[in-house]
Amino acid sequence: MSHRNKYVLFCILVWLFSCSQPKKDVKDKPHTFHIPVGFKHPDLLGVDSITDFKVKIGKRMFFDKNLSSTKELSCASCHIPSQAFSDTIAISDGVLGRKGFRNAPSLANVAYQPVMFVDGGSPTIEMQVVAPITDSNEMNMDYLEAINYLANDSIYRSWSMVAYGRVPDAYVFTRSIAAYQRTLLSGDAKYDQVVQGDASFTEEEQRGYDLFFSDKTNCSSCHSGNLFTNYTYQNIGLYTTYSDSGRMRITLNEEDRGKFKVPSLRNVALTYPYMHDGSKATLEEVVSFFDRGGKDHPNKSELIKPLHLTEQEQKDIVSFLHTLTDKKFIERHAVNY
Repeated sequence: MSHRNKYVLFCILVWLFSCSQPKKDVKDKPHTFHIPVGFKHPDLLGVDSITDFKVKIGKRMFFDKNLSSTKELSCASCHIPSQAFSDTIAISDGVLGRKGFRNAPSLANVAYQPVMFVDGGSPTIEMQVVAPITDSNEMNMDYLEAINYLANDSIYRSWSMVAYGRVPDAYVFTRSIAAYQRTLLSGDAKYDQVVQGDASFTEEEQRGYDLFFSDKTNCSSCHSGNLFTNYTYQNIGLYTTYSDSGRMRITLNEEDRGKFKVPSLRNVALTYPYMHDGSKATLEEVVSFFDRGGKDHPNKSELIKPLHLTEQEQKDIVSFLHTLTDKKFIERHAVNY
């Protein structure tokens, strides 16, 4: 090898090493959040302090296809940033074309969810992140193999030493992805600007707003608060017979059959298709369904009943729901992956 080639090789090695190794004096620091007006700081929710390097590690993991058995899927494959971290198909494709279990929900504001999954099957984000990685129909990765990959990756190792003072392990894996997901805060939609006095609804949006919060529709009985959900479990009469038992899968109580966690309506115009199984393609279909009052089922909520809305009233509600889209949130996170 010529001296010139040796020099080029040396420069490349130095560059690679410098990219993967932080400087010795690098210090981690608390992460700066884009916290919407009226929202709590995620560090006040009883979790470990969220720092820049923890978020940095978690974000890299979230988009890392090496964490799937085929090296073709990442978390972002089913939770697409431009779709408010949801998917565009009813049931997401896992490895080898296998289908997942349920419709992929939005991860926006997941920091505030009291429990994970639509049946409440996981009490924390940290516990939840293991499921899609190891599920045979999703990323199908052996957990120990995933941890071993992280521990042997020079970038993960160096960042982890800064953030945690230890090489990547199960603790680093779960806390880092959870830290990143807790940064996905969305609360600066047109609706919020109107509430804060910085914008105005159109006439159609205003009528939709009035209907949404009226006794006529009862929408806000469940879709309440800053996040437009009370996180209760409800059977809305989607089916007379449920192939997915919903909350009952966790509690084993028959009275919970067909009940699913009330979803947040933040960015709802982007999180189609809808329902736990993605069976409703558009907001118009969803509003029409609720207008009809759902199907008969013993566990159906008493709030679900025919509304007798006019065609224009249904359009008005859809118009209002579009005002819950946080364009700044999408722009901030819609990165190539």
